[in-house]
Formats: sequence, C-alpha cells, structure tokens
Amino acid sequence: MSMFKDIPVDVGVIYEGERIRRNDMQVELGGPTVKEKFELAKVRPMDAIEDGKVTIIGPDIKDMKEGDAYPLGILVEAAGSTLDSQLEGVIERRIHGYLNYIEGFMHLNQRYDIWIRLGKKSFQKGLNSFEYIGKVLYKLFKSELPIIEKVQITFITDPDKVKELYPVAMNDYETRDAKARGLKDEEVDKFYGCVLCQSFAPSHVCVITPQRYSNCGAISWFDGRASAQIDPKGPVFAIERGELLNAEKGEFAGVNEEVKKRTLGEVNQVWLYTAFGHPHTSCGCFEAVAFYIPEVDGFGVVHRSFKGVTVNGLPFSTLADSTAGGRQIDGFHGMSIEYMRSKKFLAADDGWNRVVWLPKEVKERVKDFIPADIVDKIATEEDVQNIDALKAFLKEKNHPVVARWTEAVAVEEVAPAEAQAEEGAMMPVATAAALPIMAGGFKIILKDAKIYAKKVIIRSMKDEKKS
Repeated sequence: MSMFKDIPVDVGVIYEGERIRRNDMQVELGGPTVKEKFELAKVRPMDAIEDGKVTIIGPDIKDMKEGDAYPLGILVEAAGSTLDSQLEGVIERRIHGYLNYIEGFMHLNQRYDIWIRLGKKSFQKGLNSFEYIGKVLYKLFKSELPIIEKVQITFITDPDKVKELYPVAMNDYETRDAKARGLKDEEVDKFYGCVLCQSFAPSHVCVITPQRYSNCGAISWFDGRASAQIDPKGPVFAIERGELLNAEKGEFAGVNEEVKKRTLGEVNQVWLYTAFGHPHTSCGCFEAVAFYIPEVDGFGVVHRSFKGVTVNGLPFSTLADSTAGGRQIDGFHGMSIEYMRSKKFLAADDGWNRVVWLPKEVKERVKDFIPADIVDKIATEEDVQNIDALKAFLKEKNHPVVARWTEAVAVEEVAPAEAQAEEGAMMPVATAAALPIMAGGFKIILKDAKIYAKKVIIRSMKDEKKS
C-alpha cells in the first residue's frame, strides 16, 4: 500500500492470521504472563486531539530485551463532528484488525486480554518503534472510518503507568457493557454478525444478539448496529433474524442462512443457547470456554488468563483448542464473560443450574448474575482440584446436577435387558476434537472422533509395568 511507504515492513490484509511462534519472536506485549494490559478507545472533543500524534510512555520496542514479555496499554483517542461515545467499542475492536495488517506483527484478543508478538524478521527490517505502529493505526483509522476526523495514539509500556490506568479501562468496559443489558433477543428483528476473525478461523461467524455478546466480549448488539451503519462494507454486518425455528436452543432461519453464506456452506446451522448439537462456533479470541464434564453431567467454565489446570486436569489452552477454528464440537462453547451475565447463558442446557466449576476470579466478576440459590454450590479451584473432589463437593452442597445423576441411574435401570445384552452392541466411550494415537512410531490424529467399543478395560500403568 503506497500510504505505508514510510513503514519498514509491508502492510496489508495478506498478513491477517499470521502467527508468530515463540522461537521467531522478538518481544511479546501483554499475553498470558502479563497481568495488566489493555487497549481502550475514547471519543474526545475536537480541540482535545492533536491529529496524528503518537506518544510512547515507557520503553520503546528497540529498548526491550529480546524474548521478554512486557505490559502494554494502547489508548486511541478520536474526534469527529458526528462521532460520539457510543462508537468507542467499534473503534476499539478495529485495533485488532488493523494491527494484524502489519507484516510480522501478531495481535490476538481484545480489551484486557491483548496478546501481541513482534517477529524477529520484521524487527530486523526496522520495525523497532511504536512510532511505526502508531502511524499504521492512524492511517487506517482515517482511511477506513471517515467519520473519524482526528485521532491520536498513545502506547504505554511503563509498568506503573499501565497498572494505574488498568482499573480505569476496566471501569470503562463495565460502564459500556452495562448500557447494553436489558434488551432481549425477542425485541429486535435484526442481529449482527462479525467476521473480523475469519483470517484465523475461516468457518467462524460471530452472531451478536442483544443477549449474546461477541465471543471476544468487545462488541455488543448496539456496537454491532453502529459499526454496520458507519462502515457498511466492513467486517460487521446486519443479519435478518428471520423465523424463530427453535426458541429453546436459539435457532433462527436468518442466522442459519447468513452463516451458511459467510462460511461457504461449512456451517449451515447454529444454536445460540446451547453447547450441544449445533453450538455457536468460535475463532480464537473468545474470553472463556464452557466445557462439558461428563463425570458429573455439568459444565466447567475457564477464562483465558487462568494460569492453572481446570478441575478435569486440562489447561485453558487445551480446552480452547477443542472449540477454536470455527468448529462445532459437542460440549464446548467459546464465549465472552458478558454472556455469562445474560438470561440466555446456556439456557437450553439449564444455564447456571448446570455450571459446577469455574475460577474464583470469574465467579467474583459475575457473582451478582448467578442465582442466589446456586452461587455457593459452584466450586472453584480453591474448593476442588479433581473430579472426585468435585463430585463430593456437589453432593455436599446439593447442587442441582446431583438430581440429574439419580435420573440417569433410573433410566439405565429401566433399559430393556435385551438391549443391554444385544450381541455386538457398541458403547460410546470417547468423543474428542483431536484424538492422538501412538502406534509403531507414528502419531495418528483422529479429527472430530467418536470411538465405540464393546468393552472398555482400564488398567493402571503401574500394574502394566509390574506384569
């Protein structure tokens, strides 16, 4: 692009979806090892903005040690005669797309979860200052969103300053989110879709409704409406809701039609309020993932910044891989934290009555939206660390899922004897998004596998060695 001739690396849509691996990384900004990081957009009066100004508070890229991770705050301040604060979320989410246009510059997630990596090759080409990053943002904001007449950008890497501004950003996010609560899906005739992350997940379309925020947590229904109006050819667009096909599961004819078109037929049916059947797809920017725990017939929820392993022994990264990439996998549901505050939160799966475990940090954040008779019955990492302990906890607290166990046993007992004894009957014993099998020195990976067996034998590895 000719407008970027003063930038030492290429800038263009061709670089969207580019991944920078740790070995190829010059520096990391934000990410899972850094507690405080954020990106925030604010609309200011025209006379408060110095158009094109780029400010760096703290060490610049060239002053950072190779291979290290640093805190980062990005503040985009914009002004325009028809610009108002309701568009801050729209402006903010564009940071993700624009930064991914830069060769060798990977941007993931949003808001307080940003994760950025600069590749060594781009650094060696001269991309060694936030001045260049700011120029790219400035030019793209001005060229792609004409409603913005002035914009200035600040990069904050000083740890104390990031720590000081972090709660300010968090408060802004909450204030913005709170304004979007109250409107119901049934009260509108249009939803909105977002394909900003299709470069990472080609078969993913984020469906945004009044009661279901975007998976990334950065776009409300109101943000979607505003974005589609000011940039009709952009990544956010209107979806005619169409006929309600299934009220319980949240299936709408218009959503199915639009998702099928936008994914070229890869996904043709979406249920918005369940993690089973045809669950909403995910990209890689979702804030949290709900995962089914078959041993207790309930759901765990884990957010991106959770450092340990969940109650079933798996970290966020492994669980996230089971739902990312635009796939529909039974029992996995990528989502925003805000969705957990919605009346439609896994409504078809019995909502909060089915949630059995989540990190303490998330529980505290959404506590006011959990039914009072359930909140103390949901375990955190401080209460239990494994499935056996979880079962005991749920029994002790008399969690609603315990009643489901009794129902399941009753169904099993009344099953026809001849069906149980049928020759060659196969039991479903495993379902996995990617199931690795080691054999003969080769690793075979079965994608979206369902394994059936006549009999399952479980032996301890210690017993195997003894024998």
